[in-house]
Amino acid sequence: MNDHFRQSMAWLHTWAGLVAAWVLFFVFITGAAGYFNTEIDHWMRPELPMVSSQPVLSAEASVTLGLAHLRVAAVGADEWIINLPGGRSGRQVGILWREPAAPGERAGKLHRAMLAADGGVVGNEGVRATGGGNAFYRMHYLFRYLPRDAAIWLVGAATMLMLLALITGVIVHKKIFADFFTFRPAKGQRSWLDAHNVLGVLALPFFLMITYSGLLFFQNPLMPLGFYGIGEASVVKAVAPVMPAPLTVPAELHDPLPLVRMAEAQWGAERVGSVSIKHPGLADAVVMLRARQEDGDALVAGNPSLRFDGVSGALLDPPPFQASMSYARRVMLALHEGRFAGVALRWLYFASGLLGAAMIATGLVLWTVKRRQRRLKAGEPEGFGLRLVESLNIATVAGLCTAVAVYFWANRLLPVDMAGRADWEFHALFIAWGLLLAHALLRQRFASALRAWAEQLWLAAAAFGLLPVVNALTTDRHLGVTLPAGDWVLAGFDLTMLGLAGLFAAMAWQVGGKLRGGNPVPLSMAGAQA
Repeated sequence: MNDHFRQSMAWLHTWAGLVAAWVLFFVFITGAAGYFNTEIDHWMRPELPMVSSQPVLSAEASVTLGLAHLRVAAVGADEWIINLPGGRSGRQVGILWREPAAPGERAGKLHRAMLAADGGVVGNEGVRATGGGNAFYRMHYLFRYLPRDAAIWLVGAATMLMLLALITGVIVHKKIFADFFTFRPAKGQRSWLDAHNVLGVLALPFFLMITYSGLLFFQNPLMPLGFYGIGEASVVKAVAPVMPAPLTVPAELHDPLPLVRMAEAQWGAERVGSVSIKHPGLADAVVMLRARQEDGDALVAGNPSLRFDGVSGALLDPPPFQASMSYARRVMLALHEGRFAGVALRWLYFASGLLGAAMIATGLVLWTVKRRQRRLKAGEPEGFGLRLVESLNIATVAGLCTAVAVYFWANRLLPVDMAGRADWEFHALFIAWGLLLAHALLRQRFASALRAWAEQLWLAAAAFGLLPVVNALTTDRHLGVTLPAGDWVLAGFDLTMLGLAGLFAAMAWQVGGKLRGGNPVPLSMAGAQA
């Protein structure tokens, strides 16, 4: 009975993983990059001054500077947000304002700007438009060209299948922890299974956490009845405490500076991370202050916040609905996004994301290896389905990584004043990805899948390895400048690109060894003919 149950779970594990694997690989790669979205933003706008050359503004000076700009540029906005300098945000003041939502819209258009210490706007005049690192964060759950609801449902379905694959994977491998210490190189299918097991166990707690918390991220659209209860009356009752009827009566905004001082007295000097003002200039204005999460802060502490009446300045209680139902969810979302993480832990998140991508990649290759060997033993042709899956594997595993590098190349090579420049960075990524899929299909048809793997892996190595060179030729923010200046955000990006280039070059060399008739650990198509 146990063996029969385990076999049925093996079937479920295989197909749940395969159906969602290509989507999940995209999610893991872009999500891993998203853990350094702020740092990537800085690299992708080389016109900005280096962090070490900027003066440090106090919290009060930053709020004063932000308000002065918002009162001119954001009249009539539904919300103002001032992100204070410090931590990963660097030494600039970030401001955001959201327009009122039009009928049928979820939220109004969001505008952003960065302010220098002298009050000048940074990031508009003379600074290239770019999707930046935040593009990866948004793409990993919204993709790019899909409607928002469709993307959320697609990612939600893939995430549920991954959770199912993780649970069934633990059930299937009854010696999973013993297998963690077992790797047999150059054994074809056995080697791929060992690699898949090792990668799966190595970061299994991270995979379970990131999958479950990912589902919680969109619990409202994915599970509306479970969240609100059944019936329209339940929905209205649930959201009423936090969704009061908007007022349109004009009123003068209370000075936020005393509120900032009050928060600093409670949290410590320079711990205020952001100030948001909902409905500025109206009688129902609310001022929200949030603390900056610092290295070493406990996760369960979350990001402390204080709410004030925007007209009287009186301290408000947290919304009952939020206080009673959202704390656990906020902790899970903080875990998912790594909000509490310092530099070392953020790198661990990044590495775990890459391990997740590698686990998915080895599972995809294992699927094709098993079926190819089964067909070879039976004397059957490969078949269209197997060739299609292998081409998708090549284009997803190797091709997507190259396309990510193309996104960074586009940032450096597209004209700075080009119309629609930020959109064309995205277009370059997906155009490159489509071309690499076509390459995989053609090379497998007229040469071999193994040769397509080798070519695309070498291309990925070149795309990442030459990126610091392109950076040095097109900007003055290269390693020769950033390393002596101690700007580890910019220098770290270039060094990471070189490290990724070395990784892809090693993989390509292994595949090339198979093509040359050597005996390396195979990277793909183990047991197949070149």
